[in-house]
Amino acid sequence: MMNHQQKDELTGAVRDALLHAVTHLEPSLMTRLDWMHRETMSATKVLGADDAKKARYEASLEVLEMIQENLAIADATGLPMCQDTGMVVAFVEMGSDVHFSMQEVGEALDNGIALAVRDGFFRNSVVSDPVFDRENTRTNLPAVVHWFPKESGGLTIRMMLKGFGSENCSALAMLNPTAGVETVLSTILDMVRKAGGKPCPPIVLGVGLGGTAERALLLSKKALLREVGSTNPDPRYARLEQQLFDSIQDLHIGPGGFGGPLTALAVAVEHEPTHIAGLPVGVSISCWADRKAVVQWGGAQ
Repeated sequence: MMNHQQKDELTGAVRDALLHAVTHLEPSLMTRLDWMHRETMSATKVLGADDAKKARYEASLEVLEMIQENLAIADATGLPMCQDTGMVVAFVEMGSDVHFSMQEVGEALDNGIALAVRDGFFRNSVVSDPVFDRENTRTNLPAVVHWFPKESGGLTIRMMLKGFGSENCSALAMLNPTAGVETVLSTILDMVRKAGGKPCPPIVLGVGLGGTAERALLLSKKALLREVGSTNPDPRYARLEQQLFDSIQDLHIGPGGFGGPLTALAVAVEHEPTHIAGLPVGVSISCWADRKAVVQWGGAQ
């Protein structure tokens, strides 16, 4: 059983993690944004005044500079970096060192989210019914929570604040089992091309391969929870990540969709076994405001 002090401490840890996430990006993503700004500036400088690409590159550069300004304001004021503070998606891992129930963890998680929404000036963005009433819950609850057991260790809660400009660009394809790498690549690139400027690029791309239809999309969310710039431990999938990263740049969607030279900040691929008769491909896109938080509680993680 979780006592009142433990519940309050876990609630506070969730609140604090989300308040930091809504105003700060992870250091590796900040590094990628700096890289993209430098590269876009260099590419813009070499273009002649009459080059048709110059106006597009300059507009993309301006978007990147506005992003940096937003991040500086968020850091200085504690206000969210983006008006769409998203829907909380949480991956909760519970190890054998956790001596309280899923219900207790869920209550602390909900309480922490509600406090963060109130204290962090989050926009109220969740409705209680998707089709008919669509009445705002005014707490951004309920969150989307996925539960996972692990053999040992304590509690790990990984959260993202998922804005819906990018979430609306999620996609699923059920390919033939004989599709192969090239078809997987072209399918994902078509999804990104179709999304265009709608997900507020520059983007972080999460890809899930395998499982069933819903599992592939879940894997794509899991991919987004990885540290930006990390690589899949399987060299084959690490190469696929790099191929996708390079190929997305060649689409010339650019920051804000203005057609700049770079579009992707990172690509992450997760995979698992699937049925002999299929090859599910799930894609989740995050905008530049790729906001993540981690809470660890007790035991060896």
